[in-house]
Amino acid sequence: MRAHFGDTYAESWARDFVLAPLGGRTVMQALADGESAKDVWRAVCQVEDVSPKLR
Repeated sequence: MRAHFGDTYAESWARDFVLAPLGGRTVMQALADGESAKDVWRAVCQVEDVSPKLR
């Protein structure tokens, strides 16, 4: 997340942006609910134009 969004924005985005692939949850909510970091990152990659090097 930090490599894609930057140090400051990554935390804000993870806390505030709701993702449909995560069932309408934020990154932080999904992680708190026990989703694996790998699955959460895949969801982020579905909604953001993440560099192939970071996928």
